[in-house]
Amino acid sequence: MLGMLTYGTYRLSFFGMDSSTQTFQHRTLPIKLWPPSQSTRLMLVDRMIKNLTTPSIFSRKYGLLSKEDAEEDAKYIEDISFGTANQHFVKEPDGDGSSAVQIYAKESSKLMLEVLKRGPRTKEDGEVMISEKVTVANETVFDISGGRRAFIEAEEAEELLKPLREQNSYTKICFSNRSFGLGAARVAEPILLSITDQLTEVDLSDFIAGRPEEEAIEVMNIFSSALEGCVLRYLDLSNNAMGEKGVRAFGSLLRSQKNLEELYLMNDGISEEAARAVCELIPSTEKLRILQFHNNMTGDEGAFAISEIVKHSPALEDFRCSSTRVGSEGGVSLSEALGSCPHLKKLDLRDNMFGVEAGIALSKSVSVFTDLTEVYLSYLNLEDEGAVALVNALKDSAPSLEVLEMAGNDITAKAASSLAACIAAKQYLTKLNLSENELKDEGASVLSKALEMGLHHLNEVDLSTNSIRRVGARLLAQAVVHKPGFKLLNIDSNFISDEGIDEVKLIFKNSPSLLGPLDENDPEGEDLDETTEEDGAGNEDELESQLKNLEIKLE
Repeated sequence: MLGMLTYGTYRLSFFGMDSSTQTFQHRTLPIKLWPPSQSTRLMLVDRMIKNLTTPSIFSRKYGLLSKEDAEEDAKYIEDISFGTANQHFVKEPDGDGSSAVQIYAKESSKLMLEVLKRGPRTKEDGEVMISEKVTVANETVFDISGGRRAFIEAEEAEELLKPLREQNSYTKICFSNRSFGLGAARVAEPILLSITDQLTEVDLSDFIAGRPEEEAIEVMNIFSSALEGCVLRYLDLSNNAMGEKGVRAFGSLLRSQKNLEELYLMNDGISEEAARAVCELIPSTEKLRILQFHNNMTGDEGAFAISEIVKHSPALEDFRCSSTRVGSEGGVSLSEALGSCPHLKKLDLRDNMFGVEAGIALSKSVSVFTDLTEVYLSYLNLEDEGAVALVNALKDSAPSLEVLEMAGNDITAKAASSLAACIAAKQYLTKLNLSENELKDEGASVLSKALEMGLHHLNEVDLSTNSIRRVGARLLAQAVVHKPGFKLLNIDSNFISDEGIDEVKLIFKNSPSLLGPLDENDPEGEDLDETTEEDGAGNEDELESQLKNLEIKLE
């Protein structure tokens, strides 16, 4: 597939995006846009080299870069841009990774323009460029995550960590994107011991990649012992494939933490046993505001252990336990535990196997979430019963809700009235995602009435893959086209006739960018529920007539 983005006067193209990102369980999803494949990243580097070495208004003013300089600059720019975009994707996922791609392109373009305006480098400039792989922000953040992802051994560690040996006021260290071997870990150990009393934030995500298990465990043990006793508010151990052995290797560090406010354990191979170890090792989570367990193999038994952590985290504001293989029993346990978190603002439980029972259990806790602004409940097998219970509870709570996602839950038109009532009550709603359900024309038409009722902040609606036909598509388009600040209506992968497509495009004729692509629409699909093609038009007219009398119940 091809994605094309523009920024300033430069255009960046991305080909062959990697689609290996984990997919949801019971439906086939669109191809993921992030992360890009290695070939795509190399292609971007090649394109930047070409741009940097091509004569332009910048080269006439600032000088033309040599190919050697351009190659070094392009690789550095791509590394920095990828790291920035990937951090965004890990912490603020948007489903397909499109916003990460935009950041990737924007950051690359911005840095490339800076290099063009800088012009050819002298040797001294080159030395500065290399040293910029270590980032210092206001002398409080020490960050070596920039630059190409690579193994670090003792010699390079001596050079990279040199600023930490000197007198400093660093309170945060970020060793992400560097794979520490035993030699490098032993170099880091005395340095970390010397600054433990000043550190409050530690990022060790993705810092043992590609190491043999035995070496990785020993490296984690070294870092854990060196950092033991730090009074941390922030700890990120994501992307380390730790499992139970890795969690216990960090035992000394975890046992000494009583003031954590943010804890990230994403993509860490957190199994049932590893989840129990986390619960066992951390002595207190009373101050914890952010807890993220995304993309692990926790299962129901592991969910029981996580539930114990959640129960004792009354200050929790952001909880993410998506793609963790949690079923009905674990889902019920987590849902009940969340009732102890009245300050929750963001909840992400996507891509688990909760089912109806867990959905109903979660609805009972939702009633206490008065501060909730974002809720991600897609691909939980909620069905109509679980979905209705949840939206009924949300309708009477969460007055400031901004994001509601319930894609891929087998929701039909039977739940549409309850959905519409909830939506109509959320006047701060900005994003609604009900894609990959079975709402059809009847459900879409009921929802369109809710979308017309105020909702002045709404800017994105996704009802793709819902077996919607001509009537529903037209009513949805009419409901959102004139909303101030509206950005995107996605009704692709439905059963809209060619005439219906023309009608929708006509509605958006003055603002075509607000209508998403319709390339995957199946015009023939609209006949599946009709006896004949001729009857189809008559049934559409009859349905439209009936829908005029439908009302949304707000009580």
